Amino acid sequence: MTARFTKAYIEIGSACNIRCGFCPELRRPKDLMGRELFRRVAAEAAPLVEHAFLHLMGEPLAHPLFAEFVGICAEAALPAHVATNGTLLSEDKVEALLHPVVRQVSFSLHSLEAGAPGEETEHWRRIAAFCRRAMAERPDLFINLRLWNLSSPGGSPDAKHLERIRSAFGADMSGPVDVRSRKGRRIKGRLCLHLDTRFEWPSLSAPTVSERGTCRGLGDQFGVLCDGTVVPCCLDSEGSVPLGNVARSPLADILSGSRARAMRAGFAEGRREEELCRRCSYSSRFQVKGPARLGLLDAGLRR
Repeated sequence: MTARFTKAYIEIGSACNIRCGFCPELRRPKDLMGRELFRRVAAEAAPLVEHAFLHLMGEPLAHPLFAEFVGICAEAALPAHVATNGTLLSEDKVEALLHPVVRQVSFSLHSLEAGAPGEETEHWRRIAAFCRRAMAERPDLFINLRLWNLSSPGGSPDAKHLERIRSAFGADMSGPVDVRSRKGRRIKGRLCLHLDTRFEWPSLSAPTVSERGTCRGLGDQFGVLCDGTVVPCCLDSEGSVPLGNVARSPLADILSGSRARAMRAGFAEGRREEELCRRCSYSSRFQVKGPARLGLLDAGLRR
């Protein structure tokens, strides 16, 4: 029987409209998930997860069917979370983000500087306007303003972004914060500043970190790439650990398949079965002493 997961990362598109320093450059083809494949993934994921993040790589608002996909989530009773760079906030995208099925919207402020000179201020203006509108129309909507570019766990965020937040919302977010114990700081209502440090994306070309360790991959999460490939976690950007493909096999069968079972069993014994996992340093952020639980783990937040 397949375990229930906290979240699924459903990549509706692998392409992004900007090139920032946060995400790695993809080697796999840039593509968009089709309507029928998304409908199938949403329907099969709904009974297995508490909510879906409509991204893994890529910018979700760049998908021409984004609003329709939000509607499909509503039909499937699948609560949606959206992480975006905030540069494509057209009126139709804003309306989609305010749909009741969307439970959380996260803006990656650390990505704004990748735009053309002069665009950053306008993008921030639109993000702030969305936040004000959402707080009025959807006070239940969680909104995260993300700065995931701290140089150290106890570092201070970029003063420019903090001044923008103070000017727009009257909240003083200055001062260092230790993200190892507390990442979020409430600005107003359910609007929060979310801080974290930079990290290295795992890659098969990266050096081995360790053969020992545990992870939340397949514990509280899994991912589905835009071609239907199922992966164990949100950091498998290239699909290096393909567990199966939803276009050919039921999602529940894939998640209870032999490769997935071997990964879970390995993590339960403090062992990294897959080569990509052995080359991942991110998992050190939530290493625990003793075997990992196979069931639901602390949800946390992701890009």
